[in-house]
Amino acid sequence: MSSAEHHPVLEAIEISKSYGARLAIDNLSLALDPGEIIGLLGPNGAGKTTTLSILSTLLRPDRGRVLIDGKPPKSDPRGLGRMLGMVPQSLALYPTLSAAQNVWHFARMQGLSSKDAVVACDRVLEQVGLGDRANDPMHSFSGGMKRRLNLACGMVHRPAVLLLDEPTVGVDLQSREQILTLVRRCADAGSAVIYSTHYMEEAERICDRVILIDRGKMVADGSLEELISLGGGRTRMELTVRGALPAEWSRDLAEMRIAESDSEGKLVLEMASLGQVSEVIQRLRALDVNVVDFSLHSPNLADAFIALTGRALRDQVN
Repeated sequence: MSSAEHHPVLEAIEISKSYGARLAIDNLSLALDPGEIIGLLGPNGAGKTTTLSILSTLLRPDRGRVLIDGKPPKSDPRGLGRMLGMVPQSLALYPTLSAAQNVWHFARMQGLSSKDAVVACDRVLEQVGLGDRANDPMHSFSGGMKRRLNLACGMVHRPAVLLLDEPTVGVDLQSREQILTLVRRCADAGSAVIYSTHYMEEAERICDRVILIDRGKMVADGSLEELISLGGGRTRMELTVRGALPAEWSRDLAEMRIAESDSEGKLVLEMASLGQVSEVIQRLRALDVNVVDFSLHSPNLADAFIALTGRALRDQVN
């Protein structure tokens, strides 16, 4: 395919959706390429689940359109629909069926033959770490195991696009690590992934690009570095020192300012980069000022979101 013919594997073009008087999604556009993980971040109620429901074709937008592999879903509902794998936040599982039976049913719904579904079940249950529990009923699983089984059902047919809605909510640390590792491997193998979450640290670990949404609007779209830069965050260094500080001790330290200070020797410095930390320490030692304690905070996605929206990511939308 020539570069002129290239198109995203999944695209939303100016989609909007209202529930009564409440505007859930407001003119949102995004494009997803193969092998890319996009983090969809926003507070509870910001529109993440509605966005994923529209992208998965489970919900129609009031305005705008979705394209799968450059085509409208209605042009080939079954074929294009099978390019998608949706893993909802609410567990979409049958409690009385075994893990293998659950996955097999989803494989069959996605068009796999009975024989191919059995093979796919064995493969995907091993991938999510449930191969030894394949014949156990779903209701006997822990919360983390249910989340992994939920993921297995969504990816059993090897979809070109994987849509994940809060896939690690309420899971144990081991299950979270397994899920994050598996998502990254899927992308490395060529799948495109939209990863909806309100856990900043997860997005920072696995996402190639991040979209911040708030009250249904896109606030920002870019790499981690670009979003943190948009937020205007600076490295902060908090110190406790013992000894008299000359009034002009920091005058020639470029791009650094004293954000806070008090009479008890506590300082908060804002600096352009971590590279200035050693320069500050050396300056203080040269002045016979003892550094009793210090800590560092590098700007992150949480800082960027607060700077761009005025609210914390975990705030509830009213």
